[in-house]
Amino acid sequence: MALTRNRTDLRANAVPKLTKRTVEAAEVHTKDYLIWDEELPCFGLRVYPSGKRSYLIQYRSRGRSRRYTIGLHGVWTADEARQEARVQIGRVARGDDPAEEREFDRNAMTVRQLCEYYIRDLDAGLILGKGGRPKRRSTVDIDIGRIQRHIIPLLGTRRVKDLTRAELTKVMRDIMAGRTRLVMKTKKLRGKSIVKGGPGTATRTIGLLGGILTYAIELGVIENNPAHGIKKPRYNVRDRRLTESEYRILGGMLAEIAESDKYRITAEIIRAIALTGCRRSEIIGLKWQEVDFEGSCLRLADSKEGRSIRPIGLPALELLEKRRVDAVGTFVFPGYGDDNPFGGLPNHWAQLFEGSPLAGVTPHVLRHSFASLSNDLGFTEVTIAALIGHAKGSITSRYIHTLDATLILAADSIAGYIDSLLKGAKFRSTSFAFDRSARRAALDDFLTRSQSQQPLAISNR
Repeated sequence: MALTRNRTDLRANAVPKLTKRTVEAAEVHTKDYLIWDEELPCFGLRVYPSGKRSYLIQYRSRGRSRRYTIGLHGVWTADEARQEARVQIGRVARGDDPAEEREFDRNAMTVRQLCEYYIRDLDAGLILGKGGRPKRRSTVDIDIGRIQRHIIPLLGTRRVKDLTRAELTKVMRDIMAGRTRLVMKTKKLRGKSIVKGGPGTATRTIGLLGGILTYAIELGVIENNPAHGIKKPRYNVRDRRLTESEYRILGGMLAEIAESDKYRITAEIIRAIALTGCRRSEIIGLKWQEVDFEGSCLRLADSKEGRSIRPIGLPALELLEKRRVDAVGTFVFPGYGDDNPFGGLPNHWAQLFEGSPLAGVTPHVLRHSFASLSNDLGFTEVTIAALIGHAKGSITSRYIHTLDATLILAADSIAGYIDSLLKGAKFRSTSFAFDRSARRAALDDFLTRSQSQQPLAISNR
């Protein structure tokens, strides 16, 4: 970069030195014009028709003439402006471009603009989630909701480059305190969304904001992520599980509502969740093509962990076989009208459980209870993870056609135990996996059947 005066400004006045006297003595013309300081090259004064006067420097950058305005006379004295001009001229000599930096700073991206870019790429499948896969549609919708209901209202006008950890910590506390609480309409008929805030929402929103700021780093907007290192609140972990007596209560409720046309499908969905430990969305969206009856498993094309294979026990398999007799359409649990999944579970769930002895039980409680009871029965963490589709134990290979007999045995044992509880059974012990007599009986049965070449009790389906 080089210091210069534009040729078009040769007609401008020049003074030995810009001082308070020479600045205020400058005449006002019908057009603005420049007065250059002869002592400090490229330091000048612009005089406007309105009478305003501003200090500036002029230089060349990458072949272009650039002007950098220091400020108005009156706000700046001539001596202060001269000192600032020396500082900026020194930066120019080192290769900086003050005018370009100011323009970039003036047009710096806001959090709202960054979120708009992020949502655009999120919808296009360019934002990757677990396992390097595009985020699922349900996750995308949740992320967009948090952006629109928390991040933009609290930070939308802030420039991304100006964000600090202290400011983001305050945002987190505002969400915890419910300052973004509101009730808003949704696209559904008479639908509404109640935004409450709280510790859980605050933790997840700040986690999402951290991901958005990492995206900003990839765009070159910022160099460091101010969300890193923020201490997030510990919120109540969902550790509620059903006791054996509560399983028996649930079984009685399901038997009663199964007699009703309104709740029959709901009862079967709840039973399927209880017997498999699957997520609610996985059972509601289950398609017949994903049910492998011979392999005694569900081959889910799109779970939270992506493609996933779930061994299921005989009680769950028999439930699905009964439904297959009258199967119509794509989905195991079809909705009304077009070929779509059943959509009435949330409303039915609230109607059935509110005010009952199981008030507060959710589909996740059934999933957590399945895993906890599996642990009670002596199965390992890895086995349980494979059964319920956790990332650390999920079976995802499309090439697996036959599951390990141990997983089938585990699925049969757990589903059988839960099914018996739902039917009212009472057990003295759940530790049969370490019961010597039970193990000896199972081993003798296995050896006897093997020697007689009879079908084995445990076999690869």
